Amino acid sequence: MAELNVRIMRLAPMRVASAYGFGASPELQAWRTLLDWAKAGGLLDAEAAPRFFGFNNPNPAHGSPNYGYEQWMTVGPDVAEGAGVTIKEFAGGLYAVTRIDVKNPWEDIPGTWQKLVKWMEASKYHHGRHQWLEEHIGPLDDMGGDKPFTLDLHLPISE
Repeated sequence: MAELNVRIMRLAPMRVASAYGFGASPELQAWRTLLDWAKAGGLLDAEAAPRFFGFNNPNPAHGSPNYGYEQWMTVGPDVAEGAGVTIKEFAGGLYAVTRIDVKNPWEDIPGTWQKLVKWMEASKYHHGRHQWLEEHIGPLDDMGGDKPFTLDLHLPISE
C-alpha cells in the first residue's frame, strides 16, 4: 500500500448551504444547484472565501447506477435558503485528512478512501460517528469537466 500523507485536524462547527443531487452523476447536479444559487446571491465574491464539502447521500446501492450526493458551501449568519438550497448547522469533529489529485474520479476517490480507512485501522484512532466529507480544494472552474481536480478526504475519527 502506498504511504498516505495523513494529518489529524478538528473541523470547527460551521453553517453551510446544502444542495442535493440524485442519479447516475449526482455530484454535478448538486454542484450546479449550489453554484447557481451562490452566484445569484453574490456569495462567491465574499472577502472570506467559502469552503466546499460534499458526500454521498445515500451511498450507491448494489445493482443501481443511482445514488445521492449532497454538496455544502460554508456561509455566514446572514445567508438565507432559496432555489433548492437549505441551510444547516454542522457540529464539526475530529478527522484524518489526506489530499488527492483526482484524474479518474471513479478510481482515484474510492481507492484513496479505502487506503485512508486502512490507515485508520492501523492507527490509534477509531471510526468516528460524524459525517465523512470530501472538500474541494482549488478553483471552482475545475469542477464539472474532464479537468483534474484536488480533494481533501476527511475521514471521521475518534480517540
